[in-house]
Amino acid sequence: MSIDRSVTATAPTPWLWNILPSPAATRSLGMAVLGLLLTLTIWQLVITLFGVPSYLVPAPTDVAAAFVQDRSLLVAAALPTITEAFLGFLLGNTIALLVAVSFVYNKIVEEMFYPVAILIKTIPIVAIAPVLKIILGNGIEPKIVIAALICFFPTLVNSVRGFRAVNPQLLELMRVLSASKTEVFLRIRVYSALPYIFSALKISVTMCVLGAIVGEWIGANQGIGYLLLQSMFDFNTPRLFATILTASIIAITGFAIVSMLEKWVIRWDPGVSM
Repeated sequence: MSIDRSVTATAPTPWLWNILPSPAATRSLGMAVLGLLLTLTIWQLVITLFGVPSYLVPAPTDVAAAFVQDRSLLVAAALPTITEAFLGFLLGNTIALLVAVSFVYNKIVEEMFYPVAILIKTIPIVAIAPVLKIILGNGIEPKIVIAALICFFPTLVNSVRGFRAVNPQLLELMRVLSASKTEVFLRIRVYSALPYIFSALKISVTMCVLGAIVGEWIGANQGIGYLLLQSMFDFNTPRLFATILTASIIAITGFAIVSMLEKWVIRWDPGVSM
């Protein structure tokens, strides 16, 4: 029996097929791009028709020109912000996952420290930033901690919910099979929590950029936050908008990376109960 090798050779590998966007996702992306282009067109027309000066609100063409002209400055400012946001993302989410596991397996610990986590969350991050600057100095450390704090609570709440969202029948089956707590955690609870964890990571990966920028506002001589303040004091509005666009690109890129990791890791239907 002959085999059509031309078909088998061009068939996508399973892992690649899993991360490729679906037709619905492609259509959604196309509609989002269309909406963005329409918004920019309206923005440009309003600025042109009403003669709004660029030092108040620049036109999209002015922002694009500043983005190209100051690209080296924007890249240099983006690098420290990316570093601070990434390290804060790792620190905050790692601690949140560890605390979530302790909450799931120890009710007393949860009753004692969950209100503390809520209390920390209710304090505005701009109020915590000066305190961290006094304690940790003017280096990269307070920016990382601020980014970690802003990531911590969403991941904690979603992880606790995910670790507990397990089918009771599966837990009973593991008990009958004399599975240890470690085996139950690795084989049941982790798989149940992954969709919740990735949902939180997609939130925190954008919020950590905001945390790093807020930390740079309090005290820094480099970074996106510093460049935002410098552009504002110089009344360089096109560069100010270009800097905002750079921060947005960083956050969107992080969101896209986490989304790709989610599709690569979660290869089952999250809607099916474990």
